[in-house]
Amino acid sequence: MSRPLTILLASPRGFCAGVDRAIQIVEVALEKYGAPVYVRHEIVHNRFVVEGLEAKGAVFVDELDEIPDDVPVVFSAHGVPKAVPAEAERRRMFYLDATCPLVSKVHIEAERHHEQGRQVILIGHAGHPEVVGTMGQLPEGSVVLVESVGDVPRIEVADPDNLAFVTQTTLSVDDTAAIVAALQARFPAIEKPRKEDICYATTNRQQAVKAIAPRADMVLVVGAPNSSNSMRLVEVARTHGCERAMLVQRAADIDWGALDDVRTLGVTAGASAPDVLIQEVIQGARDRFDVTIEEVTLTREDVVFKLPRVLTTAAE
Repeated sequence: MSRPLTILLASPRGFCAGVDRAIQIVEVALEKYGAPVYVRHEIVHNRFVVEGLEAKGAVFVDELDEIPDDVPVVFSAHGVPKAVPAEAERRRMFYLDATCPLVSKVHIEAERHHEQGRQVILIGHAGHPEVVGTMGQLPEGSVVLVESVGDVPRIEVADPDNLAFVTQTTLSVDDTAAIVAALQARFPAIEKPRKEDICYATTNRQQAVKAIAPRADMVLVVGAPNSSNSMRLVEVARTHGCERAMLVQRAADIDWGALDDVRTLGVTAGASAPDVLIQEVIQGARDRFDVTIEEVTLTREDVVFKLPRVLTTAAE
């Protein structure tokens, strides 16, 4: 008889509306135009998803110069610098923009502040595709990047009374609040976003992890190491009651022997991890333990983002 294991299944978890839309854009484009459909960068940060789309005829590349002129190209959910669609238009390429609408909102905010003469401070992780895309909405050198509270005293600005900040959508809610507080303390006149930049899905998944972490002996986060929102879930679990939190991409990555002393296992997934991978982890546990699942639901998500009209008009 296998020993009991309680799984606390965080909800919401896994795919968000922006990820779902981006993957659908590639799938519908493949149906409508046939293979190959080229995609600039990973459509979302998950190898399982990327490999599934490759099997259907998607070709993933790093830059436009790797793409022929006469094939459809999709820009990833993370957003792209303005130079990318400009180059695509110069080459008369047919492109579909799968940028998450909540990332586009941040782009528009940054542009509005710039047009109104404010210097923009971006809170985010250097080199992340979303940060590269947001910084690329404005002239080079006009955005100041802040990655941590420790950066705030060191940044140099042109006019302390004429600033605004925006943030990457997939950050730690708590860490970002601390950075914002430091910015507001140093620059009391700094303009903040009209509405929170960290997206609903990131916030909801972090809140759900906070609910399960104090009760869990271990927390597994299903996601990719280059997925910002997945890595933040690991951090949130560790800082809210469960130091034994780790990222796994697939059930095969799990060291099941490390669960010998685990009675209660928390499970969640980043916004770019499909449900099939979560179920794979649960099945792996069922194969080894007498599993009881307790779903811990904080909120229900009903957000849906429409596909580009060019895909829906002819696909109907």
